Amino acid sequence: MATLARRLGPFDATMIVMGGIIGSGIFINPYVVARQVHTPALIIGAWAVGGVIALLGAFAYAELAALRPEVGGQYAYLRDAYHPAVAFLYGWALLLVVQTGGMAAVAATFGKYFVELTGTAIPDAAIAAIALILLTIINCLGVRSGSNTQSVLMLLKLAAIAALIVAGFAFRGGQPPTAVLPDRNVLLSFGAAMTPVMFAYGGWQTASFVSGEMKRPERDLTIGLLLGVAGVITIYLLVNIVCIRVLGTSGLAATTTPASAVMRTVLGERGARLIATGIAVSALGFLSQSMLTAPRVYYAMAADGVFFRIVAKVSAKTQVPVIAIALQGLVAIAITLSGTYEQILSYVVSVDFIFFGLTGLSLFVFRRRLPPAPFRAPGHPVTTAIFVAACWAVVIATIVRNPINSAIGIGILLAGLVAYGVFRRYGT
Repeated sequence: MATLARRLGPFDATMIVMGGIIGSGIFINPYVVARQVHTPALIIGAWAVGGVIALLGAFAYAELAALRPEVGGQYAYLRDAYHPAVAFLYGWALLLVVQTGGMAAVAATFGKYFVELTGTAIPDAAIAAIALILLTIINCLGVRSGSNTQSVLMLLKLAAIAALIVAGFAFRGGQPPTAVLPDRNVLLSFGAAMTPVMFAYGGWQTASFVSGEMKRPERDLTIGLLLGVAGVITIYLLVNIVCIRVLGTSGLAATTTPASAVMRTVLGERGARLIATGIAVSALGFLSQSMLTAPRVYYAMAADGVFFRIVAKVSAKTQVPVIAIALQGLVAIAITLSGTYEQILSYVVSVDFIFFGLTGLSLFVFRRRLPPAPFRAPGHPVTTAIFVAACWAVVIATIVRNPINSAIGIGILLAGLVAYGVFRRYGT
C-alpha cells in the first residue's frame, strides 16, 4: 500500500506557515481595526498584542509538533489528547466551514482582481473555479509539486508586501496621525479590535497537517512555526505603520481598501494596479497553501475509520492523498459557485478558535503523559494558558457580538456528532 512521502524541509515549513497566515486580508483588514480604536498607539498595539498571542500559540504548537510528529497535525493532537470524536468534529468543521469557506471567499477575491486586471469577459466565479481546479491538479501531482508552487507564490506575495512597505516609508508627504476622539470605553473597543486581529493571525496550525510529509517534522515544523510566525508579526506591524503614516488614522478608518489607497497616494494609478496584482497573487498563494495542507486532515480521518475510507487512498505514483485533495477542491468549488461563502465565513471565528484553545490545552495533557520533547514551549504553563484564554475570549466575544451566526456555526459543529456516530457504527 502506498504511503505519504517525506520530502519537505524547514524552508518549505516556513513558507507553509507564512502562507497559511497571510492571505489577501492584510491588504484590507487594517481599516477594520482602525474603526474600532482610533489612535496610532492603539492600532499598532492591537496588532502587537495579537502577534504576541500568535507567538505564544506557535510555541505550544512547536512543542506539540516535536511530541507528536504525525500526519494530520492538529487533528492528531486532538484525537490523542481527548477522544477521536473531538478530532472528527475538528475535521468536520474544517471541511464544511473553516477551511473551505475561507478558500471560497479568497478564490472569489482572486477572481475579482483577475478580471479587473485583465479585462476578461469571463465571470469572477468561473475564474475562481478554474484557479481551484488547477491547484487541485498541481497538488495531486505530488507534495513537492504542491509545495514548490506554494513557495513561489509566497515569495511573490512577500515581494508585493515589501513593495507596499518600501513605498510607504519612502513617501515624503505622510499624513499626520490625526484621530477622532477615542471611545469612552477604550478596553471594550480594544477588545472588539482584537477579534479581526486574531483572525488575521490564524492559520499557522495548518502547517502541522503536512507533518507526516516532512523529513524531520520534530525539527522542521518547529523551525517553520517559530520563523514563520515571527516573520508575519514583523510584516503585519510594518504594513499598519505604513498605512497610518500615509493615510493617517482617520484616513485609514475611512477607506475599505487601505493597501490600494496607500499605493495610489504614493505612486498613482500605477501603484494601485501594482498592489492589485499583489493581492491577486496573495489570494492565489493562500489557496495553494490550503490545497496543500487541509486534505491531509481528511486523509487522517479516513485512515482512522471515521470518514469515507476511499479518502485515505494514496497514489502509488505521486504518494499523495489524491481523493482527499480532490474532495477539498470539489467542495471549495461548489461553495464558490453557490455564492454562500460570505455566510459561511460568518460562522468561522466562533468554531475555529474553540479548537485553537483545545489544542493549546492538549499540551498540558501531553506533558503529563509523554517524556520531554526536544523543543519545550518557553514559559509554559503560563504562556500556553494565556494563549488558551485569549482564544476562548475571542469565542465569547464573537458569540456576544454575533449570536445568531455563532449559533449556526456551533450547530453545524454539533451536527458532526451525528455524522461521527454514523461513520463509527456503519463504517464506509
